[in-house]
Amino acid sequence: MEIIYSLIAASAAMIGAILVLTFHKWSEKNSFLIINFSAGVMLTLAFTHLIPESLSINVNSTKIMIYVLSGFLTMFFLQFVILFHPCHDDKCSKHIGLTSIIGFSLHSITDGLIIAVGFEANTSIGILTALAILLHKLPDGITVSGILLHNGASKKKIFAFSFLTACFTPLGTFLGMFLFKNISMNVLSAFLSITAGTFIFLSASDLIPETHKCKNRLTYFMLFVGVFIILLLERII
Repeated sequence: MEIIYSLIAASAAMIGAILVLTFHKWSEKNSFLIINFSAGVMLTLAFTHLIPESLSINVNSTKIMIYVLSGFLTMFFLQFVILFHPCHDDKCSKHIGLTSIIGFSLHSITDGLIIAVGFEANTSIGILTALAILLHKLPDGITVSGILLHNGASKKKIFAFSFLTACFTPLGTFLGMFLFKNISMNVLSAFLSITAGTFIFLSASDLIPETHKCKNRLTYFMLFVGVFIILLLERII
């Protein structure tokens, strides 16, 4: 089941790339709606599912929050030290080429591992985590493809790049199914907390700041829509 959801999540990056290659102006204009919606989803999952689940396994709240902080700081280090994530800047040249391929491949593997951790906790958290990754990868695919297109990359190269990096998500999940199988409850609690920290970082530092470039008020409203959808899905799942 994990692999199926991981493949679906990985396909979101490809969909983002296809949108850019087919409807560049439309995707550029509407990507902010998806970005803020994704931010709302990630924040809600972190605070209403991942952290509470961690606390239900390990009642040491101080240790849990240290793990959350560790996840946040790890993403900060990866993004700003080894260029793990896109800068969303059309004039940026650092993320084009080999560095971009390596960075996004690592990012996709991490996404896959996160999905595996979610399913190790329970099926509902696994599904919601995969949904968050899917929504997060869609604007990523739009952004990166847009940057590559702006910098003169051919459509064939953009498609190949998107496909290559997307393949690493199910690979990460496949590895995670073996790495996290039958792990202790304390270790699982730590991984869930670290995942929460990465979600908080991605939403607060990477996604929400992007919406400052958009003047459409509907964009800001989409964050609350993301929050509401996850709370609704919590009741259903």
